[in-house]
Amino acid sequence: MVDPQVFLNMGREVLAQQAFSQLLGAELSALAPGRAELQLALREQLKQQNGFAHGGVISYLADNALTYAGGTAMQVPVVTSEFKINYLRPGLGERLIARAEAVHVSKTQAVCRCEVYAVADGAEKLCALAQGTIVKLG
Repeated sequence: MVDPQVFLNMGREVLAQQAFSQLLGAELSALAPGRAELQLALREQLKQQNGFAHGGVISYLADNALTYAGGTAMQVPVVTSEFKINYLRPGLGERLIARAEAVHVSKTQAVCRCEVYAVADGAEKLCALAQGTIVKLG
């Protein structure tokens, strides 16, 4: 079994190779087989005209967290095959947190779910739910 900190560091190395993730400022805060947590400081540049987190930013977090959860559960290189997202309330606050877990895993795919929270004054509020299919690459 891999040391949890070594596992997290490996995941962070993968994130560092994703130029878009770096542009947004995403941080991998937790990683374990079948589970992942990504966070993002909610800067003005990531908001839409009403001051909410842009839906594309919330969607990015969900997609990447789902892929980390599925990839670590399957332990092979993966990509997202599909996902859907339900926006529940505006993402308002200082930070977004996406927590994903693998729900069902086979040799070729993992079905995962993700909850995205907006953090304001230390309180988390659920702002989106996502589910996706993560598939083995190649």
